Amino acid sequence: MTTGLAENVRNLRRTAGWSQEQLAEATDLSVGTVRKVEQGGDVRMETLHALARALDVPTSALFATETTTPVVGDEANRRYLVELRKALMPPVGLAAPMTVLGQAEELSALRRATADAHALYWADRYDSVAKRLPGLLRSAEAAVETLEGEEQQHAVIARCHALLLTGKYLTQVRQYDMAYFALAEAIRLSRETGQTLTAATGVVGLCWLLLRQDRFDESEQLAAQTAAEIEPRMSEATPARLAVWGELWLRVASATARNNRPDVAQEARRMAGTAASALNGEHAKFPDHWGGFGPVTAELKAVEDLALLGNARGVLRRSDEGLLSSKAIRNFGKPTAPSWDRHRLDVAKAHATLKQHQDAMDVLMSVRHSSGEWIKHQPMARYVMTDLLKTRKRTLTQDMRDMAAHLGVTG
Repeated sequence: MTTGLAENVRNLRRTAGWSQEQLAEATDLSVGTVRKVEQGGDVRMETLHALARALDVPTSALFATETTTPVVGDEANRRYLVELRKALMPPVGLAAPMTVLGQAEELSALRRATADAHALYWADRYDSVAKRLPGLLRSAEAAVETLEGEEQQHAVIARCHALLLTGKYLTQVRQYDMAYFALAEAIRLSRETGQTLTAATGVVGLCWLLLRQDRFDESEQLAAQTAAEIEPRMSEATPARLAVWGELWLRVASATARNNRPDVAQEARRMAGTAASALNGEHAKFPDHWGGFGPVTAELKAVEDLALLGNARGVLRRSDEGLLSSKAIRNFGKPTAPSWDRHRLDVAKAHATLKQHQDAMDVLMSVRHSSGEWIKHQPMARYVMTDLLKTRKRTLTQDMRDMAAHLGVTG
């Protein structure tokens, strides 16, 4: 069955005057992979990036609106998230939403509850986060409903922070529609209460979500526009403002690198580097800004561009030198666990590409040891494990079998 994407690739190839064999050579893909794409087969996003680079078009130019394939196996997630869905997205009737309010907490208790839940998120305790969020959302909404005046304004801000955390968790576990609702609501409330930096923090999260949905153009445009609106004066900017501004430029860079616009990505990396240099160290203080940001984090994301280009040796060379050396990390501080672990998956992929199977497994095992729940939600980990299973000639080790089972990968 052909698809719009297949037709786009085939038409662009023919416009370039190439055969399937010539396109395969230009992309370092097999002819079978090119043929699979043009016949409507399912391939990884990195394959589409490679095709777009060879055809000299944005990756988004390959996409087309089509009917979706059936969703299989999501029944459990629907059950697991039913309470969070009820708290976040209550039924709406002609009069008002059918909201079940929780117990209105003191504002200090709400702030502490959000901070505690976020600490659990960074500690890879996703089950605990999911259980806490419904009550946190209901308590925050109850505080908004019952308080008045200045206290009500503070309650709205506390609710924004709870919504940001909810959007962060839901994006991480790939429940994108619910995540969009939470982030959009946080941005709206922040704007209405004049909390521009909180709204911009929500935009950072929304751009991350758009990236995960392959909406590269929108992610770039939204991040660049917001960065322009909050551009700080370096001499007087707070660490939070520098971090949010830098994170927005990281989103621009990630979107354009994936969209085959390397010149724009390079300039965005430079802007993020400017913010990171002004901070002169890693900064992580949610909800003042979205995640961790600083010189080390900016370098991690720059190495990610090499991984997108398939430059395995470049990834390995830069993974332990310069700003990613042990000395630099001691000086500037450690990045957050999600940022560091995502980088380590790029390292594992590089090892797998070079047929360094045991090195790739060592990295995967290390990430699993520190972030066992996080890694289960990472397609990159599954891709690496799948490639190891396909290319390894010798009998699988017990670690390989255990990792495949943990990630839900079959041979």
